[in-house]
Amino acid sequence: MKTNERGTITGLVALLLLLWLGFLLHRSPRFAGSAWGGVLGVSGALLMLWPLGYSLVKRVPKLKAVVMRRVSMSTLLAWHVYTGVLGAILGILHTGHKFNSALGVALTTLMFASVLSGYIGRHFLGFLSHELGERKTMLAQLQTAYQQTASELAQQPNPALTAVSHAFFKRAAFSLFGVGNEAEQGQLALSARALRLAESIADLEYAVASDELIKRRFGLWLKLHIATSLLFYGLLALHVWAGVYYGLRWFA
Repeated sequence: MKTNERGTITGLVALLLLLWLGFLLHRSPRFAGSAWGGVLGVSGALLMLWPLGYSLVKRVPKLKAVVMRRVSMSTLLAWHVYTGVLGAILGILHTGHKFNSALGVALTTLMFASVLSGYIGRHFLGFLSHELGERKTMLAQLQTAYQQTASELAQQPNPALTAVSHAFFKRAAFSLFGVGNEAEQGQLALSARALRLAESIADLEYAVASDELIKRRFGLWLKLHIATSLLFYGLLALHVWAGVYYGLRWFA
């Protein structure tokens, strides 16, 4: 996630939470059924339906191939995030802070669970992917530097020092070799550099493996976001049906 996008989405999520906490100071039981309440409700529902389009495009190869000719997946993902949060904000405004019914409370709870799980997932996964990419780049650079150092050591006349470097022995092994002429000192310097590079490579390989494991485990968080979103859409459909059904009965 880009810095500007992260800041904007964070601000919108904070606004959503602030608007929800408004029920402590304000409640309007009839606003949801008013004209403006209806406009906000319909607009919010339409915005929150848009993220389904991203999910379909992502999981239907033929549809994805057609859509990606015009719009990139990163752009669709940004729309997915923005419309989800903006739709939730309009949904909170639509309620008028009336959370008396079980359906309304469940719908609001799942809406928050969907938005927050998506936000945390998008923020954390983006950060993790960025860190993982940087570490892999650094690892490749260290491996290249080590190969160059190993090549230089392979050309040295003292096979014992070369063996020490190639086998990654501990620093204590170098004390077995006395520092003599400039050639021997150069060999020791190369050996010490190779050892430092090997240690750094080992540390980075461990960090990369840990990040990749976390990224794989993060799939569970994504499943949680999908599950809460599906439950939310089910309750949203029920809420819309109830509004239309009882609204038409009222007019009758």
